[in-house]
Amino acid sequence: MLLRLGFILCIFAIIPLKSQSAVLSIDLGSEWLKVAVVNLKPGQPPISIAINEMSKRKSPNLVSFQSGIRLIGEESSALIARYPDKVYAQIRDLIGKPYSFSKQKIDSFYLPYQIVEDSRGVAAIKVDDGEIYSLEEMLAMILSYALDLAEFHSKVAVKDAVITVPPYFGQSERKAVIQAAQLAGVNVLSLINEHSGAALQYGIDKKFANDSKYVVFYDMGATSTYAALVYFSAYDTKDYGKTLSANQFQVKDVVWNAELGGQHMELRLVEYFADEFNKQLENGVDVRKFPKAMAKLKKQVKRTKEILSANTVAPISVESIHDDRDFRSSITREKFEELCEDLWAKALIPLKEVLQNSGLRADEVSAVELIGGATRVPKLQAKLQEFLGRKQLDKHLDADEAIVLGAALHAANLSDGIKLNRKLGMIDGATYGYVMELDGIDLVKDESTKQVLVPRMKKVPSKMFRSIIHKKDFEVALSYESKDLLPPGVSSPIFAQYTVSGLANATERYASRNLSAPIKANLHFSLSRSGVLTLDRAEAVIEITEWVEVPKKNLTVDNSTSANITLNSSTETASGDSAEEGNDNLQNDGSTNNSSNSGATEENIKEIIEKKLKKRTFRVTLKVAEKTIGPAMSFSEKSLADAKQKLAALNQKDAERRRTAELKNNLEGYIYSTREKVESSGEVEKIQDWLYMDGEDATAGEFEERLKMLKAIGDPIFFRMDELTARPKAMEQAKKYLTELAEIVRGWEISKSWIPKEKIDEVLNLADKFSKWLDQKQAEQEKASATSEPVFTSEEVYDKLADLQAEVTRVNRIPKPRPKVEKPAKNDTNTEKAEKDSNSTSGTSEESSTKENPETSDGSATDNADPESRSHDEL
Repeated sequence: MLLRLGFILCIFAIIPLKSQSAVLSIDLGSEWLKVAVVNLKPGQPPISIAINEMSKRKSPNLVSFQSGIRLIGEESSALIARYPDKVYAQIRDLIGKPYSFSKQKIDSFYLPYQIVEDSRGVAAIKVDDGEIYSLEEMLAMILSYALDLAEFHSKVAVKDAVITVPPYFGQSERKAVIQAAQLAGVNVLSLINEHSGAALQYGIDKKFANDSKYVVFYDMGATSTYAALVYFSAYDTKDYGKTLSANQFQVKDVVWNAELGGQHMELRLVEYFADEFNKQLENGVDVRKFPKAMAKLKKQVKRTKEILSANTVAPISVESIHDDRDFRSSITREKFEELCEDLWAKALIPLKEVLQNSGLRADEVSAVELIGGATRVPKLQAKLQEFLGRKQLDKHLDADEAIVLGAALHAANLSDGIKLNRKLGMIDGATYGYVMELDGIDLVKDESTKQVLVPRMKKVPSKMFRSIIHKKDFEVALSYESKDLLPPGVSSPIFAQYTVSGLANATERYASRNLSAPIKANLHFSLSRSGVLTLDRAEAVIEITEWVEVPKKNLTVDNSTSANITLNSSTETASGDSAEEGNDNLQNDGSTNNSSNSGATEENIKEIIEKKLKKRTFRVTLKVAEKTIGPAMSFSEKSLADAKQKLAALNQKDAERRRTAELKNNLEGYIYSTREKVESSGEVEKIQDWLYMDGEDATAGEFEERLKMLKAIGDPIFFRMDELTARPKAMEQAKKYLTELAEIVRGWEISKSWIPKEKIDEVLNLADKFSKWLDQKQAEQEKASATSEPVFTSEEVYDKLADLQAEVTRVNRIPKPRPKVEKPAKNDTNTEKAEKDSNSTSGTSEESSTKENPETSDGSATDNADPESRSHDEL
């Protein structure tokens, strides 16, 4: 049943289970980074997009190193045209891939930065100072940046996250993303396939009780395209005894093209305009050989493509593209579509195959939802409409933010500190099938040594169990099921290898025992929620049948009316029913049972030993050691520690750089502010000269020291200047209130006459003292010079005014006394009559009671009273 396969998502009634907490989701695209936060902080929406330092809802997925300074996101984007070889892009698409694939990838996109091959056979990035960073370390920098955005947005500490990955990510890529998050200090609750995030966002606010449907999510991003078929339905569930309908979805299939996206369309334009510029040069120079020129051209081409999505003609202008020459041209939408003619056919293949695999016709699909920035291209939409036979495509989701918002729902569901209240079951599947293969000494290769462990689209998470009959240590290899369906760049289907040892020792140890079955090894696998397949543990199972000595107690009872009866009591019986038979015999005759028990003593209980055949099972834990090599090889503990230390040093350096820049800006701003308000100051000019001559490479401490020096001079001046306007304003407000107070007092005398006169006098005396203080201070201030310290401040005026207002409020709240209510005088005649009536009634009752029970006229019963009567009376 699908209910058992799914988990429950909830939203909209957010209940904190712990102290303030928040979780985040990260949409890790090849070009853009988006962050969403689920936050319990009052006054904020439960799920929101975290904006970056430029107040944008998405950030460039870039890292750069220039002159020893690391920049991430928007700051890196500003350097692309000037230092293209120092800005590192498409890190997500390179991670976990062989070096040869990565090299071909960056060359095809005209990315001029330097990569080297590391010991695992994957690419690593060499920065300008010669330092080498693994792709996991580079991705950790981006994830750390995402974490900072989330914490700045939510104003609380955030560590738990769900990270999106494309469906074609294999084992090495998924493990690499998790390790990068570990380096960044992010606790990965789960990786989630992008299409599942979109499906969550689509279905969370819909009902499918009477309308189950198939929906295709078509996503074309910057570098890849996929189509996912998802089935939405409902099931009945119990909630506090009530039957409710809950929604769910199951991913049926997903088909992708990892080499087709919006940037491939841009490359067609880049090649077209590069050829045009080369013709303008007329000197045989190819602009493609100049990284800066290509970086400038690519940047403008992106804008041109965006313009063509809304216009039929788009211009392009590149200032000083090469050799101080500008490039200007234009292109029509028709020409752009012609350049990409073969891409339109490729773009339809994922959609065609996902429908073909499912056996569904296009008209049986309820909706085709478009996500991803490249789906905004008009020609692509036209081709999809033509294939589906529809006039309109479905665009109910935000093409940029649907995935990250759906992933945030998943993060909220997995978090311990957040409970959401709307149900949507999610069932995603493994996008690759996986095979287990065994190898070892004397291990005969047959169908048992190579088995499909995880069929494609099997539910995640899942646990698997396999057994093998063997006597010696062996090896386990995990590989992709089909060589025709491998992750991009992968040449070998094997992605993990393990050695299982200890089986030979266990076999030798128990070989002399009476084995009832051959020794076997049990292997326990798990496919995690993130889609990572691992061999978790292994154990040897030994089954032995042997004779064991069991103590047996005989209880013999002599009785003249029955034969000897024996009660067997032992810790274990061969057949399992001997004790029950003994008990039945004893219970046949109740008198015999009583006499037998009463005659039992220590002398007639004898203990004997008997042998019984017993089956015993021993489980011996086997040692599992991973020996994976290649791109899927995990970091060692030492490598992880070294990488964390390296990243921590970078973070500290960045923090110091930001602090230095902030203090420098503060100092510069204070200098300008001082010069505007003060005609001349030797100290200010001196510090200004230092700032622009010697302060370029100054430290944060030096900027802070000089800022303090300036503030010691400037703050008193600025304070006196501010008081020139603030003090009269405060006095005006105080005198206005004193005038109003006279009216308030007259109001009390008229409408609140219960207020004690001494309280009113206290208020008037306080007001009089305040008025005299104002007059005195004002006179003293007028005699003081403009450069001397103020005699009194606006803050002092407001404080004294607040004290007076508080006293007025207290007196004004004195409540009106309640009027005294006099009790009416008692009527003696009526009282005497009432007493007589009461006495008469009391006497009648006593007489009646005496007549009914003459024996107990004194209130107590006699010993001769009838028991039945007494019981009746008590009742």
